[in-house]
Amino acid sequence: MKKINSVLILILFFTTLFSFAQQASTQKIRISGKVIEKVSKQPLEYATVTFMNPNNPKPVAGGITNPKGEFSIDVNPGVYDINIEFISFKINEIKQKNLKSSTSLGLISLEEDANQLNEVVIRSEKTTVEIKLDKKVYNVGTDLMVRGGTVSDVLDNIPSVSVDIEGKISLRGNENVRVLIDGRPSNAINIAEALRLIPADAIEKVEVITNPSARYDAEGGGGLLNIILKKGKNLGLNGTFIATAGDPENNGLSGTINYKSKNFNLFTTQGYNKRNSPGNALTNTNYLNADNSIKNIVNETRENDRYSKGYNGNFGIELYLDETTTWTNTFNYRKNKGDNRDNVFQNYYEVDNTFDYSRNRINLESSDSENVEFATNFTKKFKKEGHKLTLDGSFSTSEDLEVAVITDRATNTTDVKFDNTLNNQSQSRNLLQMDYVLPIGEGGQFEAGYRGDFSELLTDYQVDNDGVINKNFTNTLEYKEKINAVYTQYGMKINKFSVLLGMRFEDSNIDINQLATNDYNTKKYNNFFPSAFFTYEISDKSSASISYSRRIQRPRGRMLNPFSNLSSNINIFVGNPDLDPAFSDAIDFGYIKRWEKVTFNTSLYVNKTTDVFQFARRESGDFVNGIPITISSPINLATEYRAGFEFTLNYSPYKWWKLNGNFNFFRNETQGDFVYTDFNNKVITQNFDNTATSWFTRITSKVSLPYKIDWQTNATYNGPEKSAQGRRLGIISANLAFSKDILKEKGTLSFNISDVFNSRKRMMETNLPGFANSYSEMQWRVRQFSLSFTYRFNKPKNEREQPKRNQGDNEGDYQG
Repeated sequence: MKKINSVLILILFFTTLFSFAQQASTQKIRISGKVIEKVSKQPLEYATVTFMNPNNPKPVAGGITNPKGEFSIDVNPGVYDINIEFISFKINEIKQKNLKSSTSLGLISLEEDANQLNEVVIRSEKTTVEIKLDKKVYNVGTDLMVRGGTVSDVLDNIPSVSVDIEGKISLRGNENVRVLIDGRPSNAINIAEALRLIPADAIEKVEVITNPSARYDAEGGGGLLNIILKKGKNLGLNGTFIATAGDPENNGLSGTINYKSKNFNLFTTQGYNKRNSPGNALTNTNYLNADNSIKNIVNETRENDRYSKGYNGNFGIELYLDETTTWTNTFNYRKNKGDNRDNVFQNYYEVDNTFDYSRNRINLESSDSENVEFATNFTKKFKKEGHKLTLDGSFSTSEDLEVAVITDRATNTTDVKFDNTLNNQSQSRNLLQMDYVLPIGEGGQFEAGYRGDFSELLTDYQVDNDGVINKNFTNTLEYKEKINAVYTQYGMKINKFSVLLGMRFEDSNIDINQLATNDYNTKKYNNFFPSAFFTYEISDKSSASISYSRRIQRPRGRMLNPFSNLSSNINIFVGNPDLDPAFSDAIDFGYIKRWEKVTFNTSLYVNKTTDVFQFARRESGDFVNGIPITISSPINLATEYRAGFEFTLNYSPYKWWKLNGNFNFFRNETQGDFVYTDFNNKVITQNFDNTATSWFTRITSKVSLPYKIDWQTNATYNGPEKSAQGRRLGIISANLAFSKDILKEKGTLSFNISDVFNSRKRMMETNLPGFANSYSEMQWRVRQFSLSFTYRFNKPKNEREQPKRNQGDNEGDYQG
């Protein structure tokens, strides 16, 4: 890691020297001036001054003002358009300024833009939210709640999105979500762990797309989350550093640096963290006789300590080949080492609750993961505005190794059992993509493209019991996936009415091979995925829309592997290699209304999913000291109907107080039977027909206190939800954060408490008549305190950057 950091620093240093030498070869003139607020006449620090070539929008030079509002910028003699900008102020444009010698532009006044309060974009001091009818874009900024945190913390603070205690992401209560990073599927084998490695400061924005159009990957029945990483945009050398310390241990250091000139943009984000995430769990089970009377009782508790050391870094360069062509290359590297101590206690009781004996299983697990990715993007813009061609490629490899030693002791015997497990996973992923956009006439736009996604995952899982290989839990699973897709869509706008129609075709070729048992399975299928969006602008402050799309959810990884870990010897998860993909049809009705201080966005949605995944518990037929082993496994369970509505409300009652609220209510109906042959060769039919309602709400309050202190609070409640085999109980949690600007706003101190009441737990009740009733709790991470320090150089606290020259992740979106 030290070698990588040294190389990155040397490259950045020599590139800077090269740029300075290149600029020095031409005799330059110095342009100075002072930017002030028109009414108060106060200087505006961090105002942006940009010199543009009048013949094209390409920035030639630029800089920012100092604490006195002053700027001094070196440029070549010539004619320029000069833009002076500051957040929430009208842009001051100086057109066709002929600069022959060093001169002062004098006092430049900027006027507040009152109309910005009525725009769809809601700008707060640290985070901006852009609400559109087909998606929401959250510019993360430096949100207090996630300072010193990770991508998972960011997602869990975004309306409509929730992250459960194990890191599983859901969108509007639906866990079938496709997570993209810079428009591409993550190259990580375990996406939840990968998101905990990326520091929050590395994120520029998150796109929440509840009903994607045909140009997007069809994966994800519940929608898409596209995480856009920072690439740096400001001219010159600038950056941000964040140091964090916390309890339980949460120590980290991250930094984002970029250097931008007229010919290239060099950017890097580096982060290192050392964490402990202690957690706990319990499962109390009453095992039943056939008449549902209690046979015996087992109470199981767990204590976890998860230690990890992680490094996350990227380095990239964006080359401006000419006025219309850019080429961006990015190298991403992640490395993580962890130790997990899982201490399981089991107390066994007779039917009359008389203590029988106890068992202790200690699982000592070490893990080592490494992810490497190279991504390239080529963008060619043609003469006509909006006419462009983009080519993307991504090539990655991932390695995950987990080794565990399980020690099993019981008070009713002197025997000590030792189990050793090894889980070695390696993955390669290659992605190729081409997108073409052609504007047609007034308000029309044609799009077409190709996407090829080719991945291979090899999972080698081994278990030996006291030195003897356990063939029942040893296997090598080979998963190969080849997906070729083409799409086309056309959008047009007539007066206040917009329409976007698209069609996507995906050809899937998937191999699932169990090498230990010589069980080979190939699944080939191809499908059409249509989409349609209709929008009507009721007024300049309100709009309504209706949209439709068809989606797919393919099973992967743990869902398919029939061999799992042995941390518990009586409650075992087993994957299902015969799972079929689930298909969803989604309809969404949207409405936006804006007032002076309020923006209201609501939607009504209906989803129908066939062959939906459902987790079912059953008896295995095996016993441990007379206790039956319970197996939990995913199955395709007929049809699921999901309907709900949500709304997001942004309200600023005063300049010093901002409120954001999100509410989601949904109804979930499942229809289907689970039919299987049990260990007695008897056909068992379990009826999974179930109707459940649940709701989710989050409210966030941001208050600006005296002495430049900010106070942010949020509270979240996940309502209870019933399933065919039990129910999930409601969960309430809250977070709290304070920040104070120091060092003339170049530095910020932040203190936050995650899970203030230590109440963020998953609580479940499971009822299996004639077999068992159980109650379980699981807390992934206990309450955490964190203190962080942020330092910015040559970069404003409330950064308002120019639009990127290239943004391949969402270019081509039809805006109507």
